[in-house]
Amino acid sequence: MRYLYIVLYLLLFFSFPSFSQTNIFRNPFDFPILLSANFGELRSNHFHTGIDFKTQGVEGKPVRAVQGGYISRISVSPWGYGNVLYMNHPDGTTTVYGHLQRFDKQITAYVKEQQYKEEKFAVNLDPDSGLFVFKQGDVIGLSGNSGSSGGPHLHFEIRDTKTEEIMDPLTEYKNRIKDTRAPVIQKIRVYPVEGSGVVNGSSKPKSFDVVVSKQLKQPIVRGKIEAWGAIGLAVKASDYMDATSNVYGVKEIVLMKDSDVVFRSSIDRFSFDDMRFLNSFVDYAEWRNNHSFYMKSFIEPGNKLRFMKALNRGILMIDEEKTYVLSYLLSDSYGNTTLLSFKIEGKKQAIPEPNKQDSVLFHWTGDNHFGAKGIRLFIPRGNLYSDTYFCYRVQEDSTALAATHILNVEPVPLHRSATLSIRLQNDSLENKQQYGMVRIHKNQASWIGGEYKNGWINAEINELAAYTIKTDTLPPIITPIDPRHWGQRKRIIIRLSDHLSGVSSYRGEIDGQFVLFEFDGKKGLLTYDFDAERLKQGTHKLVFAAEDACGNRSEYIRKFVW
Repeated sequence: MRYLYIVLYLLLFFSFPSFSQTNIFRNPFDFPILLSANFGELRSNHFHTGIDFKTQGVEGKPVRAVQGGYISRISVSPWGYGNVLYMNHPDGTTTVYGHLQRFDKQITAYVKEQQYKEEKFAVNLDPDSGLFVFKQGDVIGLSGNSGSSGGPHLHFEIRDTKTEEIMDPLTEYKNRIKDTRAPVIQKIRVYPVEGSGVVNGSSKPKSFDVVVSKQLKQPIVRGKIEAWGAIGLAVKASDYMDATSNVYGVKEIVLMKDSDVVFRSSIDRFSFDDMRFLNSFVDYAEWRNNHSFYMKSFIEPGNKLRFMKALNRGILMIDEEKTYVLSYLLSDSYGNTTLLSFKIEGKKQAIPEPNKQDSVLFHWTGDNHFGAKGIRLFIPRGNLYSDTYFCYRVQEDSTALAATHILNVEPVPLHRSATLSIRLQNDSLENKQQYGMVRIHKNQASWIGGEYKNGWINAEINELAAYTIKTDTLPPIITPIDPRHWGQRKRIIIRLSDHLSGVSSYRGEIDGQFVLFEFDGKKGLLTYDFDAERLKQGTHKLVFAAEDACGNRSEYIRKFVW
């Protein structure tokens, strides 16, 4: 009966129409397409908002408008999407083309004019709707590797123009990409609800490997699961496609108990406001500590993702000494499915009480305050996804600027932010701007910053983790690359780096006039290509200055001949 239900469910799900069945979106390239990433994949603090088209391992491939429309937005940044175009279409959609190497010539000239007008490299522009109009198939730019891209590809999105919600573009390109491979489940994880559940004698989450049985030729769970009380489940899995070795995210997850669907998630559309809910959708501590994604099949009360549905929030009650039969059904956009059936033995066992003595219960429905020696913490309502037993620790160091304050034993995500204040125990700097809060993770310090006030540093944080205070008194490092040949090559290249707080601004001038240095954030390289309209031949003086987030400033001066 359970398998009949599964078949009926699949027929029902895959008969739903997509947001467009007209196939009016053309291939953005002139060659067959393959994907390096799909829609909704799990990333750091966000879902992947589009699909990534491979570009045959190189940059410079012509990128064509998939529909007719006009350019509504242009952005240039050393990070994120890099060089990116947004095009509005008559059908109410907006397409996005990210990590471009170059724009169309007319767009390039317009962008350069605006960059010189604003005297900065990174710009966000909203041209008039009639300025850059393209027909379907027109070349709008060249593919690249700009911004935070990890290799040459085209990041492509389809958005609802009115709501700016992101929709799955693969719906429009399924018939151009072959996929006969089903998702693969690597592990499942059982989560006892604290104070209300237990698994194999423990209140801690427990993982179980999933292997393929040689006899049954299907996935099975290795090990015995014995539970009592309230528990939740999670699954670790990946998807694959034909003709590539890439690993992709799983589109749909269904958890069933007997023939009842207790949880379903299907990532087909979401908004930017939903992005950080990913940190509740996954096991956040597991990701932070091991870069491993477990997708929860239960919904924390503060998680508002709309593509998840569940009975009793997906929490299972194991309250009879019997065998509970559960099944995971994982699907991709092509209807390839993987079914994993497993058993949980209901075994009465003592449920450990929460450690209330060393912790404070934070409620997800209200404001939460905490204070101790040298620390103040305020978490506004709406930033926790569930009630949390907050367990504080401190590492004292009389030689340090401040103690290291460990806000909870395991990292806990915050949906937006909380205000953390740490008191300096050694306040000796005259320039208070050079103090800053840092997050400590695996002995590495990440700059948070903040403001100094009466011996305290106040900052906004987005996770409960370990924090302390450090100083940044060193200016950015400006390193000229082969300056003897600048004139010959008609190009100036500078490497820019910073000690801790990060470069906040930079500026290049030749003979006292602003010149446009393009910034490759991944490599820390800035490049100025000589512009014959703005720079005449002769002897020139370059002044390049940079400042970090603490106000430390560097300057490099050199004369050159062109």
